[in-house]
Amino acid sequence: MKIALLGYGKIGKEIEKVALGRNHEIVLVIDVSNLEALTGENLRQADVAIDFSAPGSAFSNIVACFEAGIPVVCGTTGWLDQMEEVKTMCRQRNQTFFYASNFSLGVNVFFAVNRYLASIMDQLDDYDVWLKEIHHIHKQDAPSGTALSLAVDIIAALGRKSSWELNKASESSSLKISAVREGEVPGTHTITYDSPVDTLEISHVAKSRKGFALGAVLAAEFIRDRKGVFEMKDMIGF
Repeated sequence: MKIALLGYGKIGKEIEKVALGRNHEIVLVIDVSNLEALTGENLRQADVAIDFSAPGSAFSNIVACFEAGIPVVCGTTGWLDQMEEVKTMCRQRNQTFFYASNFSLGVNVFFAVNRYLASIMDQLDDYDVWLKEIHHIHKQDAPSGTALSLAVDIIAALGRKSSWELNKASESSSLKISAVREGEVPGTHTITYDSPVDTLEISHVAKSRKGFALGAVLAAEFIRDRKGVFEMKDMIGF
């Protein structure tokens, strides 16, 4: 499979290693140094594009892929206010789009555990809940896309929470998300339920970026011959 990499930071370089290790070919790399190379002609050299760029670039990169008729996998966060527009565009143009806030298979197990736990804790009003995420200092958005996905699932299941706030909870109905940026941390997410008598926590700790990269390449393999809008649950089945 021929892959176009849109974004060549640390995760982009890790995706390249994983893709080559799975006998794929990188035919195009777009970074801040060669944005002019993002053309339809260049994109059409690829079977699929993988976007891990920046919040300000993701939407235009995706549109460029649609215009070139190239399936696109996107793991860039911080632009989700335009997500519905992208999904609508994808369906109207009969294109292919795969988005995940986190491509790690372990994180997607964590998502499922979070949903199940929240459904249980909805019956136990003595427990308050909050969420903390830690990432490297280079991450541009806060809270992380993964934290937002976790928060949305908690709010959907937990009747006493109706919204989230960053680094505060001004109302009891608000879910506090703490975002910490330090060192080169790949990603740590912890959900805490606390009552007067005990505390319950679940966490996912990424040890490296390789898990994210592998998931993105698997997604690219998954969508190569498909049309439509996809996410991790379509690929892994839970």
